[in-house]
Amino acid sequence: MRSAAFVALAALLTGCGGGGYTWGWYVVSPFDSRGKKNLGFLIDGLGATLSISLMAIFIAVIAGALIAIAGLSRNRLLRGFNRVYVECVRAVPLLVLLLWVYYGLPVVAGIEFGVFTAGVLTLAISDSAFEAEIFRAGIQSIARGQTEAAQSLGLSRWQTLRLIVLPQAIRRILPALGNQFVYVLKMSSLISVIGFQEFTRRAQELSLVEYRPLEIYTFLVLEYLALILLASYLVRLLERRLGANEGHQR
Repeated sequence: MRSAAFVALAALLTGCGGGGYTWGWYVVSPFDSRGKKNLGFLIDGLGATLSISLMAIFIAVIAGALIAIAGLSRNRLLRGFNRVYVECVRAVPLLVLLLWVYYGLPVVAGIEFGVFTAGVLTLAISDSAFEAEIFRAGIQSIARGQTEAAQSLGLSRWQTLRLIVLPQAIRRILPALGNQFVYVLKMSSLISVIGFQEFTRRAQELSLVEYRPLEIYTFLVLEYLALILLASYLVRLLERRLGANEGHQR
């Protein structure tokens, strides 16, 4: 699948002379002083993209775990909160939620956020609903006998969850958590609509200056492709390491 994507991309780049369009790769060429400056401007968005994505996924994982635990509680109010939160948040498109957080909250509640904070909050809220369902499925996949055995040894419900259930559940849901991180990385591009200077926003601004949107957005595709492939590789590496450690423990 990935090799096919690379072949298609190579065909696009090598067949640039067709269609009557005159390509101007000098705007992103490392061998041209102007292109080198533009490349530096575009690549400088990496820090912003990573910082907002990592912060959002960190908050979303913690919030998602807590919301999942609430959904498995014996308390009806907590279970009801879980169901309402998950269904409502998943039903709202990320872009709509972003615009409401950034433009709506100052009017409705008098709470005003900067672009970074609004972006992190929006990504975290949106992703936490999906994280909650991932954690719920992971926790419920653990055999009930382990919970009963832990409680028979005198462990409380919270100790059983923290020491027995969650460590095993996290190993099982790690691929899904990795997929969500990749999802957040890609969705961070939407934060550009409120002016956050990440990959996409910088590409938009540069295309307005250079009048070469196709070349610049092609480079943007390559930036995201490299970033997502690297993130996917690191997630798989972590999966194998945890799987190996689990095998040794057995």
